[in-house]
Amino acid sequence: MQPTDAPRPVFVAGITGSEPEHWQALWHAELPHGVWVEHASWDEPVRDEWVADLDAALRGTDGPKVLVAHSLGCTVMTEWAATHTDASVVAALLVAPPDVHAPAFPADAHGFEAPLRRRMPFRTVVVTSQDDPYGTPEHAARLAADLGAELVDVGPLGHINSDSGLGTWPQGRALLEDLLAR
Repeated sequence: MQPTDAPRPVFVAGITGSEPEHWQALWHAELPHGVWVEHASWDEPVRDEWVADLDAALRGTDGPKVLVAHSLGCTVMTEWAATHTDASVVAALLVAPPDVHAPAFPADAHGFEAPLRRRMPFRTVVVTSQDDPYGTPEHAARLAADLGAELVDVGPLGHINSDSGLGTWPQGRALLEDLLAR
């Protein structure tokens, strides 16, 4: 049972969602008080629709919240935070943020060409990998600076997803636990 004042993790997945062996899906399964942001289309994300889905999930969730975003979910979170406020969001963990201008950025993602960013009013941690095909460490460092966030480089873990073979990814889970405890 979760204490009533403990933050609830709100999971914001990227394009195609997070398959069952992805650390994000595994954490959600382990944390029964967590919330999963759903979208009508996981394969052809539309910025305004995904931002609205995140906002609806946050408005529908009581108590303090910690956002747990991966890949395009990071961009959705920063877009949401640039245009919305919610004092119940107390922290965010942004893992493997993609560079929307990189050649590998999915062509099926619409409306993300000019990402909005502002300094976060809550503690934010940006996690980068040295060999992420969707976003360089330099991109993650610029994003962290723009957001006023902490930057954590986890070494060469690819896109920090299922293909990285991380399972429950204890290193990332420790970052989440630190955010949930504050």
